[in-house]
Amino acid sequence: MEILHGEVFPVKPVVPQDYDHDNPIVKLMALVEGVQLAAGREQYPSCELQYLFPIRELMLYGPQFPDSNVQDPNDPKQQDNKGDFQKQNVKSFTTADTQVVRGLASVGAWTGPFLRLSYRAGPDSVLAGKSGSWLDRSIQLWVRVGKNAVSAPLMVPYDPETARYAIEIWGWPGSPADLRAALDPRGQAALDRGALVADSALLPGRAEDFTREALDETLTKRPTHEVSPDYPLHPTRPLHLEVAWSTADGSVWDSLDGANYKLEFSMILRGWERFAYVGTSPNPHGGISFLEYRNLLSNYKPPPGGGGELGREIPPWSFDAFIKKDPTRTRREEFMAVDYMDLHILRPNAAIGLHRHRDNQEAFMVIGNRAGIMVIGDWAKMPNRERCFEVRTLQPGHLALLKGGNLHGLVNPTDEDLFLFMFGGYD
Repeated sequence: MEILHGEVFPVKPVVPQDYDHDNPIVKLMALVEGVQLAAGREQYPSCELQYLFPIRELMLYGPQFPDSNVQDPNDPKQQDNKGDFQKQNVKSFTTADTQVVRGLASVGAWTGPFLRLSYRAGPDSVLAGKSGSWLDRSIQLWVRVGKNAVSAPLMVPYDPETARYAIEIWGWPGSPADLRAALDPRGQAALDRGALVADSALLPGRAEDFTREALDETLTKRPTHEVSPDYPLHPTRPLHLEVAWSTADGSVWDSLDGANYKLEFSMILRGWERFAYVGTSPNPHGGISFLEYRNLLSNYKPPPGGGGELGREIPPWSFDAFIKKDPTRTRREEFMAVDYMDLHILRPNAAIGLHRHRDNQEAFMVIGNRAGIMVIGDWAKMPNRERCFEVRTLQPGHLALLKGGNLHGLVNPTDEDLFLFMFGGYD
């Protein structure tokens, strides 16, 4: 990983911080609320909407006394004091130019995947700065979704609702004319101006491949990650994207000098509808009748090309489960160490703020009847994506697992208590 040192906000001794004003997780939720989709909201199951906000700048709080004068409090090698949680909290952030949303769209009898990509308009974007002038009414987008890429850049129109350039790609398998006939007036207008396009080759697969009935028939023979592996809303596989933007005439590009922006939906979220394996045990452990099991995360049958999902990479500056370091190399720990198990009650309209832990893995599971909004993100630029906040709904019975160093937070957007089961290693 590439360590990007964000700015650090110094903390004065014995001075409490004001977390009730200008809180970054409130700012992040405002970004979610500001997303405008191409068609009417009733055509998108809200619980399936997932958001990716790349991070341009990040400010963390500095250490408390007696570590206030640590030379670089954002350097993970200097964060061995596990009693100081203050230095792990996010003070503020600014987002990069690109935003991505994925989810399901429903029109007529069809339900399938969509991907929405947008880019900051105005003079403060990278593309506007490189071009030296205001951008046109449209810009161009080159995108790769998994293994599939567009054959030519897409024209992306300006969206006056959001002051962004935005395009929404649907995996609709039929003709554009049939799609237009099935859409509501808002969706039809988006299709007519090029803000909504259909491309089933770029977004292949069907939502019905992952219904309980379909999976029950196939998973006794193969695991979930082998079912429709290119499906852009796969329940257990990450979705990797490569993105580049250009002016309308293609003369100027925002593409990281040709390397492209690498983005990824990779939050590990599992539950009744999202699991690795399924099976049935007759007379379970000498009992009566049948037991159906749904394996959420496992080291027993690791996916191809990697170790078990509960393992973790340990960089040279991190402690392992036995509170030891090896400063000469990165190691792998093939298990998850658990030092605590907690029941939490998050009050109505409350939030666990954006923060990180350097070393430990942690799991959040909703056990009540209300859903929460889960955020997992990056404190450093990872090999597979730029620094991002990833936002998803955490439904009752669903579990989100974060790795060491992940930024994370959880919002209770309801007017009732949100009940959580949390466990992980101490940091």
